[in-house]
Amino acid sequence: MSTTVGTGASLLSDERVSALRAALRGELIANDHAAYDHARRVWNGNIDRRPALIARCTGVADVQAAVNFARTHGLVLSVRDGGHSAPGYGTNDGGLVIDLSGMKGIRVDPSSRTVRAEGGVIWRELDHETQAFGLATTGGTVSNTGVVGLTLGGGLGWLMGKCGLAVDNVISADVVTADGQFHQTSAQHNPDLFWALRGGGGNFGVVTSIEYRLHEVSQVLGGMILFPFDQAREVLKFYRSFCATLPDEAELYAALLTAPQGMPVAALLVGYNGPIADGERVFAPARRSREPDAVCGASENARRTKRDARPATLLAVGIHRAHLRRIDRWCRHRGRFVQFAAQRHHLFPHARSGDACARHRYRIRREACAMGC
Repeated sequence: MSTTVGTGASLLSDERVSALRAALRGELIANDHAAYDHARRVWNGNIDRRPALIARCTGVADVQAAVNFARTHGLVLSVRDGGHSAPGYGTNDGGLVIDLSGMKGIRVDPSSRTVRAEGGVIWRELDHETQAFGLATTGGTVSNTGVVGLTLGGGLGWLMGKCGLAVDNVISADVVTADGQFHQTSAQHNPDLFWALRGGGGNFGVVTSIEYRLHEVSQVLGGMILFPFDQAREVLKFYRSFCATLPDEAELYAALLTAPQGMPVAALLVGYNGPIADGERVFAPARRSREPDAVCGASENARRTKRDARPATLLAVGIHRAHLRRIDRWCRHRGRFVQFAAQRHHLFPHARSGDACARHRYRIRREACAMGC
């Protein structure tokens, strides 16, 4: 018996696959496994690849075994932690995927203000542990991205203006290189590899854990406001000019999104890492007049002129004239309008689980519906 592996006619015997399975403490999933379709799935639904083997590693020893197996048999190798890579780098066709999602160890040292996280940790899990001590480091703009993957890509996040990128806060990392060897890297140990991990281009090894520098962060100012899509041109122009005036404590992003009701909208999101009163003062110019009501799906102009707002922040967008022309063309045929209540909240709520976040989103939508939106 043999198992087809790779993009060509390469075959691995069942004995060799069984040997890898025996060497792993975690699970080895092939395409005949009941969990295969779930295990190969990544965040981007447009990516539909079928690796031959998925090694769900539970520790460094599993990662070493998987790396050695892929090297010995000439397999394409992908590494996945949070599975959030938009281009789908965490998977492949016909090769081996090292799945680190089961490696969830987190250790916070509040005295030294550091935290070490294993390769499968996602940002909401890290925030949950560090916030128990009123600490945080720069993470992603959303909570379900993998800690290691985002960091190795630089790591844009809500705290970056004041605390630097995620990669700027890396103190050390544990790495398994392509020869299967384990390395501890820092500014003092293996400094060349440490430099390479922090912007050298990628593919230097499998990072099994990272140690971060932490900062005091408790309550922050944050929120999102949605605008009618026919105001997108003005919103983006405002975003472009207003960003240049912001202090390091503030983050401001803009995006074109689809509202819960299904209509396209322009979105501005705001984050301020500092005293709430200071944040409200900094973002005061982002408000035209009074506070907005809530998410509204009405089209009457009277409601639009009654209340409006301009605060700000999600995906930073490059604003080109071609984008603005497309917005104008779209708005000639549609007149929908939307507003979203600006809210003050904890960006890193204490002990907020994924289920709690889902309940929070449901509550906001329910309140919006109760207001006739």
